[in-house]
Amino acid sequence: MSPKRVAALIPAYNEAEYITATVTALAALSEVNEIVVVDDASSDSTAELAAAAGARVIGLPCNSGKGAALNRGSEQIRADIVMLLDGDLGDSAGNARLLLEPVLAGRADMTVAHFPPPRIKGGFGLVKGLARKGIKFYTGLEMQSPLSGQRVMTRQVMDKLLPFASGYGVEVGLTIKAARAGFKVLEVPVPMTHAETGRDLKGFWHRGRQFCHIARVLAKAAVVK
Repeated sequence: MSPKRVAALIPAYNEAEYITATVTALAALSEVNEIVVVDDASSDSTAELAAAAGARVIGLPCNSGKGAALNRGSEQIRADIVMLLDGDLGDSAGNARLLLEPVLAGRADMTVAHFPPPRIKGGFGLVKGLARKGIKFYTGLEMQSPLSGQRVMTRQVMDKLLPFASGYGVEVGLTIKAARAGFKVLEVPVPMTHAETGRDLKGFWHRGRQFCHIARVLAKAAVVK
């Protein structure tokens, strides 16, 4: 087992379909000491299933969004290394070890998961394009997966980056803050999978909200440095 304490922090909203497999896969990693699921007021059995699988569950009284869930969870964990992971990774969550290794070895301050191409057609690239261009504009970094929420970082990095941006702007805000602070950000190819949104009303609604949240984070980055 790694001498450094590692915690996995998972914000989750209505992830009953995947959360058991996600927590179980992480629990099988010998490097992981603690798994914390922040249940963002799910209306399904996410909290119960996460607890049954071995996670410590923190419940939010009302749906507050991903950034708020991460901020709440970050107050509760005591670890040298923190893994931020989504609840819908299922069995593929075990590949988080690939993100962990460069940080443990000191080759990166924060790693970001680079997923394989999506299995179904989603949007038209507008959200990812906005995120990619915004990050490059503010930091010079060229990211293949600017929206990836699967990240590993040292506690020192996380404390420097808190609080996390609200809503779906979390990832873009994290990357910009980390690069500006001089931390080394490394994308790592991982064979992870997650629930994908298609070209339907639900998918377009989701991506529309993402676009607005990211635009807000980028606008704030121009003012707050």
